[in-house]
Amino acid sequence: MFAQKLNKNWSMRRVGDEEFWEAVVPGTVYTDLLRNEQMEDPFFKDNEDKALKLMDEDYEYHTVFDCEPEVMKAKHQILHFDGIDTIADLYLNSTKLGEVCNMHRIWEYDVTGMIHETGNELRVVFHSPTKYIAEAFQISQTHGSEDAMDGFVNIRKAHCMFGWDWGAHLPDAGLFRPVNLLGVEEARIDSVYITQEHLTDKVLLHLDVEIEELEKTGQDWQYHVKVTAPDGSVVADSRDPRTVTIEHPQLWWPNGYGEQNLYQVEVTLLRGEEELDVWSRRIGLRTMTMHREKDQWGESFNCRVNGVDIFAMGADYIPEDHLLGRVTPETTRKLLEKGIWANYNSVRVWGGGYYPEDWFYDLCDELGLVVWQDFMFACAVYDLTPEFEENIRAEFIDNVKRIRHHASLGLWCGNNEMEDFVAQHNEWVTKQTEVRDYILMYERIIPEILKEYDPNTFYWPSSPSSGGSFDDPQDPNRGDVHYWQVWHGNKPFTEYRKYYFRYLSEFGFQSFPTMKTIEKISDDPADYNIFSYIMEKHQRNGSANGKIMNYMQQTYRYPSEFTTVLYASQLLQADGIRYGVEHFRRNRGRCMGAIYWQFNDCWPVASWSSVDYCGRLKALHYYAKRFFAPLMLSCEEQGLMTAGKDLNRQYFDFEKSIRLNVANETRTDMDVTVRWALRKASAEIIKSGETEVHVPALTSVWLDKEEFPEANIYEEYISYEMEKDGEIISEGTVNFSYPKYFRYQDPQLTAKVIGDEIEITASAYAKSVEILNENEDLILSDNYFDMNAGTKRVKIEAGDPSVLRLRSVYDIH
Repeated sequence: MFAQKLNKNWSMRRVGDEEFWEAVVPGTVYTDLLRNEQMEDPFFKDNEDKALKLMDEDYEYHTVFDCEPEVMKAKHQILHFDGIDTIADLYLNSTKLGEVCNMHRIWEYDVTGMIHETGNELRVVFHSPTKYIAEAFQISQTHGSEDAMDGFVNIRKAHCMFGWDWGAHLPDAGLFRPVNLLGVEEARIDSVYITQEHLTDKVLLHLDVEIEELEKTGQDWQYHVKVTAPDGSVVADSRDPRTVTIEHPQLWWPNGYGEQNLYQVEVTLLRGEEELDVWSRRIGLRTMTMHREKDQWGESFNCRVNGVDIFAMGADYIPEDHLLGRVTPETTRKLLEKGIWANYNSVRVWGGGYYPEDWFYDLCDELGLVVWQDFMFACAVYDLTPEFEENIRAEFIDNVKRIRHHASLGLWCGNNEMEDFVAQHNEWVTKQTEVRDYILMYERIIPEILKEYDPNTFYWPSSPSSGGSFDDPQDPNRGDVHYWQVWHGNKPFTEYRKYYFRYLSEFGFQSFPTMKTIEKISDDPADYNIFSYIMEKHQRNGSANGKIMNYMQQTYRYPSEFTTVLYASQLLQADGIRYGVEHFRRNRGRCMGAIYWQFNDCWPVASWSSVDYCGRLKALHYYAKRFFAPLMLSCEEQGLMTAGKDLNRQYFDFEKSIRLNVANETRTDMDVTVRWALRKASAEIIKSGETEVHVPALTSVWLDKEEFPEANIYEEYISYEMEKDGEIISEGTVNFSYPKYFRYQDPQLTAKVIGDEIEITASAYAKSVEILNENEDLILSDNYFDMNAGTKRVKIEAGDPSVLRLRSVYDIH
C-alpha cells in the first residue's frame, strides 16, 4: 500500500466570500484565520467573544493535487481522513463523497475511478458548529455542564470547545489530522491485535491479523512477522506465524519502577512474495490491569503491572490548546516530560476533550506514563437514537483499534462523572430514558466493543465509580473517587486526612498563573486585579476568585500587591494538594492513587493546572516533584490548623505534635536517616532528634509521634529532613499555627549564580522561597521550598538567570 500525503496547496475561505487565504493542513480554521490576520488573538482580553461569532459561519477548504504514480497504478484509491472537526461535506472533482459528523472518527472513501493523474480538486465545506448545536438543542434538549453551550451534547466534538469551568467558548473546526490518498491492491491490513502470554523467562505474542479484502480473490493471505528488541536485535523473523516466542523478555515498566523497554513489531501482508501492506508498531512486554480484591477496608483498586501493585501518581490531562492546529509532537513532548520531571507515573485523559494523537501514546510508552483513557463523554446525558448509536460504535472501534497496542494503556473508562450525576438524578436528567440510555451506552455497548476488539484491557464504566449500576459511585472504600469538598465544598486542607480513598482520580485547587502569562491576557495595568472584567473573563469557575481569597484569608495575611496575590494563590494550591497526596502516600496499601486535577491548560486562565498554558511551572508542579518523589519524607502535624480552634474561645488547648513517615515507591528496600528539629524563627535549633529507618520496597513506614507541648506556635516551627548515602533527598517544615500568625523574621534572601547553579542565602527561617527570572520561565531543580538559615543551591535546568527576584511567605502583606 502506498500513502500520498495531501498536505500542500491548501487554501480556505469563509463560504460566500470571493477571496481564498492560504491554509495549512493538518490545521484548523482559527489557526488559519490568525495566520492570515483575519481574526484577533482569541486569548487576549475578551476577543474570545469575537472569535466565537466567527464560528457562526461556514468555511471551505480547497486543494488541487496530482496523483503520485505509485498510487495511480494501484488497483484501488482510498481517500483517508484521520480527523475532521466536525460537521462537513466532502467533494472530489465536483462529486460529493459524503457528509461527516464526528471529530473522533477516521473517515474513508473509495475513490477508485474518480482520480486523475493531474488536477484533482478536493473540497471540504465545514458547517457552523454553533448553529448546528443550537438547532439540535431545539430537537433534543439533553442537558450537561452548565459551563458549556446548550446543545453541546448533540455533536461528537470535544465538549470543552463549547466552554468549561477552565475553558473558553472557542469551537474551532478543520482538518486537524492528516489527509492521505492511499493506493491499495486487492487487500490491506486493517489491524493487528497482539495479546501477550507471560511464562517463565519468555513471552508468547499471539497475533490476530485482520485483513480487509477490497476484492474477493479467494486467496489465503499470508503475512510475515518481524520483531526487533529494544537493543536493535531481531528476536523473531518468520512467515505466517500465529504465535511469536520472545525468550528472555525485557519488560516494560511505568516510570520509577524499571525500564521502558519497547519492541518493534512489523507485520507484512504478502501475495506470494510481493509485499502488499505493512503494519508496524511498538509494544511493551508487560501485564497490566486494575487489581480489585476484597480486603479489610472494602475492595482494593489499583494498577498492577507485572505483578507489582503501583501507587498511581500524576494528574488529569486535558486538550493542550483550544486551537488544535498548535498541538504538535514537540508541544506534547515538552508537556509530558514536565510530568516525568515531577515524578508522574500516570496520566488520566479526561473525557471532555478528544482522543489524543498517536504521538501522545507513543510518548507515554517511551516515558513510562500509565494512561487512564476516558471515552469522550463528560458531564452530560445523551439520547441514544439509532443514528447516534451507529455513530459512536464506529468511533469506539476506530479508537480502540488505534490505541490498544500501546504499552502505556492502563484502562478504558466509559465517561467522566456521569454515573454519579445520573445516579443523583440532578438537573441534567430530564426524562427516564436518559437513565436507560446511560446504562446501554456504558454498561452494554462499550463492553461489547471491547470484548470484540480489546478484551485484555481493563474497563471501568465511569469515573468516579464503584463498578457501575449506580452503586454508590463515590464510595470511598471501593473504586475511584472525585473529591471536591476541599475547594468546591470550602473545607480546609486538613479535611483530606479524614478519608482513605482507594484511588483518587480527581481533586484540585485553583491558582492564578504567573504575571508573564497574565500579560498574554492583557497589557493594561488597569486589568491587573483579580476582580477586574478581563481577569474574570479568564476565570471560568463562577465564584472561584472569591473562593481563593476566602482560603487566603484563612491562611495568609492579606496581600496588598497584585503579583503577591498570584504568588499566594499558588502557595495555597500547592499546599492544598500536598496535604492530600502526602496523606494518601502515608497510607499506601489502602490508598493507591492520587491523580490531581489538573496537569495543563488550553489557554491562559486561572485554573487548577500545575503547568500553565505558556508552559510555566506553578508552585504546585515543584511541590509535585517533591510529594511524588519515589522516596519521600512527610510530616503529619497536629496544631492550630488541624484542631480548627477559634482563637477567641476561653478554653484553647490543642495537641502540638508531629509524626514523620517515609514512603518508598520503589522496588528496592531503602535505609535512610531521618532528622527533625524544633527551631526558633531565626532557625536556631531548640531540640532535635535523629532515627535510622529501614523502609521495605513499596511500603510506607511511620516513625513514633513526637510531642511539643511547650512549643510557642507563633515563634517556633519544625524542620525535617531525610538523608540517603550522604545526600538530603527529602525535606520540609511545618508550623503549629496558621502561616498568617507566625512571626517570621526577615530572611534577607539573596541569590548568587555560580555556574549552572543558584545559591540562595537566608538569615532566618524562610517559608516557600520563590525564585523568578525576568521572563518568569526558569526551571530549577527545586523552587518554592522552605529554608532554614544558611545556604541552598539549586540547579538551573532552563531559562536565563541573569536577573533574579526572590520572596517568601514573609513578603505576603
